[in-house]
Amino acid sequence: MIQKPSYLDFDKEAYGWKPNIDYKKHPELYRVGKGEQGVLICEPYKSEIGQFWRFKTKDIAEESSIKIFDVFLAYLLKNDFVGADMARKYLQMGFTRARRYANYKGGKKYDKENEYLLLEKGTGQEEKAEAAAIFYSKWKQAENNEQYAQMKKDWKNRLG
Repeated sequence: MIQKPSYLDFDKEAYGWKPNIDYKKHPELYRVGKGEQGVLICEPYKSEIGQFWRFKTKDIAEESSIKIFDVFLAYLLKNDFVGADMARKYLQMGFTRARRYANYKGGKKYDKENEYLLLEKGTGQEEKAEAAAIFYSKWKQAENNEQYAQMKKDWKNRLG
């Protein structure tokens, strides 16, 4: 069976995150979801955090991951779970996107010109693997933060 990218059958209406919601004013509408879901939609957090998200080189990834982790901690100090979770998602996305560029030339996983067949793995850039490792470390540091873990558990129990 040919595995096609999930975005081909994406259902915007059914997606739990909406671009027209201010999640700072209406945090009760935020859902944790799986992985990085909502990270490129939930405002104002997307704008607040996304401006720091970079992984082009190891040094850039280091600077970016430190800044985003600092933002994560700042949200925790404000007891802003949505902001902290979004920062955690950007750290995770730094890892996954850098890994994709490490694995596939140009970060392209599927060949859209050839029925979305999976492209050859191992054609990417080694420096992106180093960037991915940096983001992975910060992502896991955020996930293992005790305050964040408790806030996430409470949030999921209350709101999903």
